Amino acid sequence: MNYKENRPWGSFMILDEGNCFKVKRITVNPDQKLSLQYHNHRSEHWTVVEGEATVTLGNKTFSLKTNESIYIPLKEKHSLANQGESVMCLIEVQYGDYLGEDDIIRLKDIYGRV
Repeated sequence: MNYKENRPWGSFMILDEGNCFKVKRITVNPDQKLSLQYHNHRSEHWTVVEGEATVTLGNKTFSLKTNESIYIPLKEKHSLANQGESVMCLIEVQYGDYLGEDDIIRLKDIYGRV
């Protein structure tokens, strides 16, 4: 498996997937961030495995260090940023009835993808 896709902020690699789940390793480069977004068909669990993540969930912001995690409910707006000087990696576990990359509704994006 181990499908890898590069993005403007870094990359993700699919580690495993099944009928209703997908596991990714997400790598975010220094001073980069993912779009503010939500998903109509999946929830997500994020666990930081390297570096420190700045997570926006709803109207709150959290700082997560290695071995800390957060749950992203279905349809909750969220974003992820790496404000550090080295790469940040997390493991994302998606769960839902549809796990396609087109289930990303972007609300705000520094790369012009809204």
